[in-house]
Amino acid sequence: METTLSSTRDGVSNHLLFDRSSALDIAAFAVDGTDLSPGSAIPSDGDPRIDHALAGFLFTCGPDHIRHPEPVEGRDDGRRYPLHGSLAGTSVIRAEMSADGTRCEALIEVDLACGGKAAVERRWSVSENGRSVILEDRVTNVGASAFAPMMMYHMNIGGRLLGPETHIVSPSLESGSLGWQFGMGESAHFCIPAHDEEGWSEVSLAPLPGLGGRRLAVRFRVDTLPFLQMWRCQRDGANVISIEPGSHRLAKRPELAASGELGVIEPGQARGYALAFAVS
Repeated sequence: METTLSSTRDGVSNHLLFDRSSALDIAAFAVDGTDLSPGSAIPSDGDPRIDHALAGFLFTCGPDHIRHPEPVEGRDDGRRYPLHGSLAGTSVIRAEMSADGTRCEALIEVDLACGGKAAVERRWSVSENGRSVILEDRVTNVGASAFAPMMMYHMNIGGRLLGPETHIVSPSLESGSLGWQFGMGESAHFCIPAHDEEGWSEVSLAPLPGLGGRRLAVRFRVDTLPFLQMWRCQRDGANVISIEPGSHRLAKRPELAASGELGVIEPGQARGYALAFAVS
């Protein structure tokens, strides 16, 4: 079952197509009929869940792991956290759309690789002025043991929409601006501390010639998403760039645990995350 959230502001129409089969992530984000998602222009890591999710505009890593597979702590049976965590590919238990089509709420329960269980209460909405789409997530430990929450949000943009003039703009960057084809070679990424401006951080891609020169701006809460990660891939048929607010720096789990950065939530405890994005 498809779920769509729509808004129109200053003559510009926005349509979000949610994916109920994968945690109510965003399968498509169309602005005046142009989808920002990369579609089939993505690389494959061999995980069908992620291949499906990466083709859309937004998918969620976590709530138990982000990035590439690593061994589950305290086990000797070879069990590993899956690529980008356990949430992707998890169907929605319940979803409800508001009568005016500007708000959608959902509940997802996910079995964690460590043996625990988490509930994700997800709320998508359009801001009062109609300019921004807002995501609010509440992750609750509904299992019998503590687990380390990790979250990352991948906002994937088709490289076909960008041009030589397109830049990443953010106060998180030392220079404030960076060409979108950063790094060396066909693929590159970086992860830096997010600049805190009254509890939120911002990054944008602009201009987007394939979207009439418009600007995509993303804001996210820095208390639980204190890092800005970005990734691009222009390899073989892939052509994608991703804005990825994340909960943890780029390091292995044992290193994060040893430095006290991994953290845990006990049964019954919860943690909240939020982001917003707009095209203008």
